[in-house]
Amino acid sequence: MAARRQYEELAQQLSAIGAVKRGLGRILPHECPAGSAAVLTLLDRHGEMRMSRLAELMAIDMSVTSRHVAHVAEHGWIDRSPDPADKRSRILRLTPAGRDMLADLSERYMNALAHYLADWSDDEVDQLNTLLGRLRASFGDCRALTPVPASSAVPAVPATAPAERTTRTPV
Repeated sequence: MAARRQYEELAQQLSAIGAVKRGLGRILPHECPAGSAAVLTLLDRHGEMRMSRLAELMAIDMSVTSRHVAHVAEHGWIDRSPDPADKRSRILRLTPAGRDMLADLSERYMNALAHYLADWSDDEVDQLNTLLGRLRASFGDCRALTPVPASSAVPAVPATAPAERTTRTPV
């Protein structure tokens, strides 16, 4: 098991990931903010679905999901058709225009990552992908997480351990 100071550093690094996400968000076209991009990506990855399933996958409130869905529908990137099993519900699916927008988003992301990671080796990028995938798998479905009891917390760092200074974003 890693030492407490390693988990503290990891917590700081994960907190700083917000800056990376914001940087990538700035490359999105004005008409397709991050929430809209998430809707398109999830529909592409999981196929057509009800809005309730989309809200579950996005782990956000149904009212917020509804606003994102309205935005992408207004741009013609998704189709909302009646659910044959329940006429009160709608089935969401990507349109060809939505697939075109996804292709544009993908190209923008790949170009940005290639730019920012230009000095990384292929092995380093592979290692990052592997470790991030493993981190996500360790958490499983984050929406179902329950608080970790204090009794299972990381053991304290011995008092003799020197404090480490960091300039990274605090948790």
